[in-house]
Amino acid sequence: MEIHALSLCPSAPFLNPRRNPPSQSSRPRRIALNAYSFLKSIDDCKCLRSTTLFLSSTSSFDKASSSLPLLVLNQRTNGFKVGATSMPENADEAAKSEELFRTLQLGSMFVVWYLLNIYFNIYNKQVLKVFPFPATVTAFQFGCGTVLVFLMWSFNLYPRPRITKSQFSAILPLAVIHTMGNLLTNISLGKVAVSFTHTIKAMEPFFTVVLSSLFLKESPSLWVVASLVPVVGGVALASFTEASFNWIGFGTAMASNLTNQSRNVLSKKLMVNKEEALDNINLFSVLTIISFLLLAPIALLMEGVKFSPSYLQFAATQGLNVKELCVRSLLAGFCFHTYQQVSYYILQMVSPVSHSVGNCVKRVVVIISSVIFFQTAVSPINSLGTAVALAGVFLYTRAKRIKPKAA
Repeated sequence: MEIHALSLCPSAPFLNPRRNPPSQSSRPRRIALNAYSFLKSIDDCKCLRSTTLFLSSTSSFDKASSSLPLLVLNQRTNGFKVGATSMPENADEAAKSEELFRTLQLGSMFVVWYLLNIYFNIYNKQVLKVFPFPATVTAFQFGCGTVLVFLMWSFNLYPRPRITKSQFSAILPLAVIHTMGNLLTNISLGKVAVSFTHTIKAMEPFFTVVLSSLFLKESPSLWVVASLVPVVGGVALASFTEASFNWIGFGTAMASNLTNQSRNVLSKKLMVNKEEALDNINLFSVLTIISFLLLAPIALLMEGVKFSPSYLQFAATQGLNVKELCVRSLLAGFCFHTYQQVSYYILQMVSPVSHSVGNCVKRVVVIISSVIFFQTAVSPINSLGTAVALAGVFLYTRAKRIKPKAA
């Protein structure tokens, strides 16, 4: 009587049979089974007539493993017996550990993103208060990022990309949008309070839904659309009661919503649909360099040379602390590049909508921290409007989790 074994685990290789009794020959034999017929044979052993799947029998099993149900075919009795085969015990634990590690990694990236953004807004606002040239400040920040990118590539901290013509033609529109979005944000931050700028930018889910529908063909559910109502209403209420309100600050903040979400959605579309697309780290690095090259001459035409030694010396005679200005400008430039670098890294790990949700949560942290640091005067109605807008963002995150029922 010869006994042959077949594992039911789909990922396991062909398994070896148990050792034959001493009285039997140990020569290998092949038994052919059709896969579909074999599955049916669990209930009906008569389905063994169609034969296509081969088993090789050898002398022993792998001993360092846990047990899994096994069917053993006895050729003399044409019956099945239950045996055991092997599978790693820690397979599930390894999968759970990997998932936990990814969750912790993503969580830590969000924390770093938030902290860098808080420091950027503080330093940037301090610079714009005494140096009201947003185009020059933004170009300087892109310049700082360009230096950091070249250092990263020069020291082989990250592989340098090779840009093809097709890649450049796809990236250039993103770079234009990226440049406009950051310039508009800095104009708004220079005109109104940091908390008000970020209250307006809480409307990003609205632009995300619209742009995702247009470019990614994502149809929003009724719950998602309903959640946008308190977002829009809360921003409107906060705007009507904002002490630092002016139309330039309000309009540029709204325009930055449109440009930033266009950049996020289009960059996600580029990365998903292009086989030769850059990863997010190099994509943002290339965007930073192109944005600096685009904005630097525009800043010179709009505002003149403002970081020259002669102008800084003149500003010092007017009471400006040039040393503090340079230090805070460098810190703002560093935080500006690194927080957006982290933002693009996160965008590579999540969807545009999830990224926008995280961005809206970041607004809460930035608003609270800026109000505390700058001691911004906030009226009760203004606080109510901000709270309603942020509550709408929370409802939006909940609505995005509701999966539509299958038709």
